[in-house]
Amino acid sequence: MIADGLKNGSKQRQKFITVLDKMIASDIARTLFAVWSVLVVIIVSKKFIRVLEEAVEGQISNETILTILGFKTLQVAIGFLPVALFMSLLMVLGRMYRDQEMAAVASAGGGSATIYRAVFLMVFPLSVLSIALSLYASPWAEASIGALERHDEQSSDLRGAAAGKFTEYSQGDLVFYVESIGSDNKMHTVFVQNRQHGNLEIINADTAVLQDTPDGRFIVMEHGERVIGEPGDVNYVLENFDEYAVRMEEKDMTVKFNRAAVPTDKLLKTKVPHDKAELLKRLSIPLGTLLLSFLAVPLAQISPRGGVYGNMLVGFLIYFTYGNLTRISQAWIIKGGMSIWMAGALVNIGLLIVGFVLLARLYGWQWLLIKAKQRIGR
Repeated sequence: MIADGLKNGSKQRQKFITVLDKMIASDIARTLFAVWSVLVVIIVSKKFIRVLEEAVEGQISNETILTILGFKTLQVAIGFLPVALFMSLLMVLGRMYRDQEMAAVASAGGGSATIYRAVFLMVFPLSVLSIALSLYASPWAEASIGALERHDEQSSDLRGAAAGKFTEYSQGDLVFYVESIGSDNKMHTVFVQNRQHGNLEIINADTAVLQDTPDGRFIVMEHGERVIGEPGDVNYVLENFDEYAVRMEEKDMTVKFNRAAVPTDKLLKTKVPHDKAELLKRLSIPLGTLLLSFLAVPLAQISPRGGVYGNMLVGFLIYFTYGNLTRISQAWIIKGGMSIWMAGALVNIGLLIVGFVLLARLYGWQWLLIKAKQRIGR
């Protein structure tokens, strides 16, 4: 079937995509979806636990949990695209070698160029998509997460209040208890212990509601009593009220600078070493997608008798080495000893050289030289 498809593809040059291209691309797409999903689910699950912990502590609201999780899922999916594609190619091509499908391709006159054509018909669009995702979608998602967390932190004082339990806010200065909450969000049988400016006050009220005004957020209580005094002190102030409001203190928010949320357009114009390192980090995703895919084709053939997963360990070692070298190159940039282009070239050209070495190991250096001369002669 593969040989027939390859022959038909050579006879009908007008067809841009052959049967072999469709077969390999479909196998890669299915495997990529499976591998990518597993990696994303594992990493996002760990992040989701942290998000839930922040929600339980009242740092973020229940309404924004899924939104934040969605943004984090997008970031994880972007970051793990190169390794997911790399592993998928090793699995698909390794299976083709094991099932002797590569032998059928070779018998029909197809070589490494034929496999590279089929692979990069899918890899190249993915790499173009990863440019947009890494340079623009990822910082946008990070900025959106930061905005949501800052908004939730500003309004976190009354979050988590539930009927039938005591809840502390403002680092223990405010203790709030409500016996029941109606469908209109009106609270019934309310107890408040509030300490402000060194004074302790105990308030009991029949009902209470939350109100946002231009002066801030208030708990407005109706029909209750207010006691001011310190425990053990006989000097108390006791008063009844029809309506009394307790102002929730506004939090002084310190905006933390998050370089991962800086738009790529600003990173391109800056001369700050840390910003250049962040730019290299973003560029490494589309570059890694292309270079790791180039390396996967000869790597899958190193040990064809090892099964589909025979080269997975070598693949993981190569990927982790590439990732560590990328982080080291970012450190070089931050220290100011190297430009972004020099640091990126050293790592990525090194990976490209590894790919050519693997090709030479399979076909020999003479074969590579002959192919290079043929390309140059054209």
